[in-house]
Amino acid sequence: MTVAANGGVALQALERAPFDVLVSDIAMPGGDGYDLIRKVRALDAERGGSVPALALTAYARSQDRAEAIAAGYQQHAAKPIEPADLAAAVAALAGRAERSRPP
Repeated sequence: MTVAANGGVALQALERAPFDVLVSDIAMPGGDGYDLIRKVRALDAERGGSVPALALTAYARSQDRAEAIAAGYQQHAAKPIEPADLAAAVAALAGRAERSRPP
C-alpha cells in the first residue's frame, strides 16, 4: 500500500510503481481528486494511466458521483464507509471479488 499526502505525490508514486487500485479523496491539498484522476488518465497504460480508481469522498450527491465518473473514476463511494464495504469495492476494482457472489 502507498499513501500520498496530495495528488502530486500520488501521481509520482503511481509513475514509479504500478498500483492495483487507486483510492483517492476528492478534497485534497494542492489540487483535488478530479485533477489527479485527469492527470492519471492522461498517462500511458504502462505508466499507470489505466489503473482502476475509486473516489472516496464526503461529496455524496448524485451529481458528485456523476462528476467523479466523468472525470475518470470507475467507482464513487461516500464517507463514512464501512471498512468491509471499502474492502469489497477495492477488491471488485482489482478483479478479486468473490466469484460466488451473485452479480
